[in-house]
Amino acid sequence: MFIAVYEFEIKEGTEAAFREAWLEVTKAIYKHCGSFGSRLHTSDKPNILVGYAQWPSREQWEKDHELTDEKYKKARNEMRNCLVQSKTVYQLEVSDDYLQSTAASGC
Repeated sequence: MFIAVYEFEIKEGTEAAFREAWLEVTKAIYKHCGSFGSRLHTSDKPNILVGYAQWPSREQWEKDHELTDEKYKKARNEMRNCLVQSKTVYQLEVSDDYLQSTAASGC
């Protein structure tokens, strides 16, 4: 499994619009490009959001994914309008995995 970690610096006052657009972009990439989806996180830094996307492989992530869906294009443009900058911070291969979808019933 391959993970891409992104850092988004957004313009002041655009968080709601960015998050809505990010969701639509992520849904389209999941549906049409073979990703496993993505998560978006707020950070302890103002106007910085961090996202990570999971893919079956680096090769699948690197493929040229030309999306023509109008809803995707509109959302992608909205994301760009909200950005100061974005960058891929890490490109990671999963080496060990014990991430669970539910919490244990201890502690």
